[in-house]
Amino acid sequence: MPRYERSQVAALGERLAEEPHRLITLFGPRQTGKTTIVQQALRRMGPGRSRYLAVDRPPDPVATVGPFAPTTVLSPPRARNVEWLAERWREARDEAARRGRFVLVFDEIQKIRGWSEAVKGLWDADRADGCPLHVVLLGSAPLLMQSGLTESLAGRFEAVPVSHWAFAEIADAFDFDVDHFLYFGAYPGAARYASNTDRWRGYVVGSIVEPNIERDILALTRVDKPALLRRLFELGTDYSGQLLSYNKMLGQLQDAGNTTTLARYLRLLSGAGLVTGIPKHSNQPYRTRASSPKLCVLNTALMTALSGYTFDEARADRTFWGRIVESAVGAHLCNTATPGIHVCYWREGPLEVDFVLRRGLRTVAVEVKSGLRRGRLRGLEAFEGRFAFHRSVLVGGGGVSLADFLAVPASHWFDAE
Repeated sequence: MPRYERSQVAALGERLAEEPHRLITLFGPRQTGKTTIVQQALRRMGPGRSRYLAVDRPPDPVATVGPFAPTTVLSPPRARNVEWLAERWREARDEAARRGRFVLVFDEIQKIRGWSEAVKGLWDADRADGCPLHVVLLGSAPLLMQSGLTESLAGRFEAVPVSHWAFAEIADAFDFDVDHFLYFGAYPGAARYASNTDRWRGYVVGSIVEPNIERDILALTRVDKPALLRRLFELGTDYSGQLLSYNKMLGQLQDAGNTTTLARYLRLLSGAGLVTGIPKHSNQPYRTRASSPKLCVLNTALMTALSGYTFDEARADRTFWGRIVESAVGAHLCNTATPGIHVCYWREGPLEVDFVLRRGLRTVAVEVKSGLRRGRLRGLEAFEGRFAFHRSVLVGGGGVSLADFLAVPASHWFDAE
């Protein structure tokens, strides 16, 4: 496969070509290509203009001398702490002073305890001295990254968000059609194994799900009931595309504690890019907060890999395939929604609209039909009669094709005529 570049490569390159007025941050779910994006942008700059440091990587081998010395040995392990961070920063400052411009990258920065306060002090000192050093911070745990950024570094950073890959990107990079995208999802590392379902499933579970839960949530966040969080994730994949009240979740889970615990764990899973709970649309905010969530995986690979279905078996089960289609639409809207766009659903009795987008005073209703016949859209009709809205969108069933819908971001439906 030719080396594929996401749009964030150009966006990052533009920022690195400017004077360093802000820290640059890339955060998003695991296995979405953050490291590759940075390395591709740095490669455009040419050699000797940057230094990339992976906080969670073992020390690099170093050469030794002497007639009986091995070619390389591992350097003594050094704690990745704020002292190590400050030392690397000072070295990069010297390079920036010597070269006139330099880029320092810290990958998995959130694994350094107290990183945000240390970065704040070093960055403020550079701005006072006019140091021409760009600093790029990467992290796989968005909740932790964002808390450190907003608490200590407000006004000092510019974000380059990295979400799950879109259908158009996977199609370009791996020649997937819509059905293969629905089943195999949007993890580029896993997509390479689409010809071997067992190997693909093992990669999704072992290299994506487990590290997400173990390294990005349990190891870095206080979770009193890790078994409950894991079971809640499995419940989210089982019920993706469906409404499930917190009280019903309590009935499905052992040692579930209370609804407050479940809501917090669901937010952690959402922040890690795994499963989210979409709230109900209402003109009254307190009703939205108290509503039953609509569970939705943020990448359909999480749903299909844990289902046990092969590609052909999944397509043959029309109920399951319909849930995959609806989950893919929900994931696409959540992953492409820019700040200010809220993704909800609406339901009153038997009447339902699959997804509702809100931006300011504008509202877009989105209904998903995975069958061949359009039929009567009673939920949309009821919604249109009760709420002021900008437009409605039917996906499939004689409306916008699924491929066309997945080709544009959520904001498109507010801006398009």
